[in-house]
Formats: sequence, C-alpha cells, structure tokens
Amino acid sequence: QVQLVESGGGLVQPGGSLRLSCATSGSTLDYYAIGWFRQAPGKEREGVSCINSGDSITFYADSVKGRFAISRDNAKNTVYLQMNSLKPEDTAVYYCATAWGYYGCWPSKYDNWGQGTQVTVSS
Repeated sequence: QVQLVESGGGLVQPGGSLRLSCATSGSTLDYYAIGWFRQAPGKEREGVSCINSGDSITFYADSVKGRFAISRDNAKNTVYLQMNSLKPEDTAVYYCATAWGYYGCWPSKYDNWGQGTQVTVSS
C-alpha cells in the first residue's frame, strides 16, 4: 500500500500561485496512476489532474487547463501540482490518490487517498 502525504496548501490571493506536493512511500509507483483531486463544500469530489506511471500521459480538468501542471520526481517519490493564476473557484481541499493499473482521472477508480490539504483563494 502506498502512503500519501500532501503539503503546500494555504491562503493565496486571486492570480497567485501555489505548489502542492504529494510525498509517497511504502511502494514504488510502477503501474500506478496518481492524481490530484479536489472537493469544495457542498460539491462532489472532482479530478483536477492525473498522470500515468508508464507513459506519463497527463489529464487535466477543463477548468484548470493552461493554469495547472502536474509533474513527478521519481527520485524523490513525489508528485507535484503547480497551480498558477488561481481563482476563488479553485478553493477546495486538495487530495492526492493512487489507482493501480488504471489509466485516467475518474475519482471513483482511485482507492488510496491522502489526508488532503486546504487551498483557499481569496483577497
């Protein structure tokens, strides 16, 4: 089982940037998809960005394309989410999660979750 620990959340003004980190341990990420998801109060959890292990193909929600970028550092066993041009509607708890043998970014397919980190975009 892969352990996941998110960090990097916080309060930022609209237009600002944050970088979230997801440190993994306990297993290699071979054959795992790993993704970032978010959940705002009263809303369903949604996929923000995901990356496959084998081919490193990435997926992005339409709402974040061109603003967010997912990347992985295999030497550090860490996955990042660089978030630029943040908007108030990006406010949510952000989670990283893994799915073995999966190819995509559908939340229900991910079965191993971190504890989440709060991102608040407000002036």
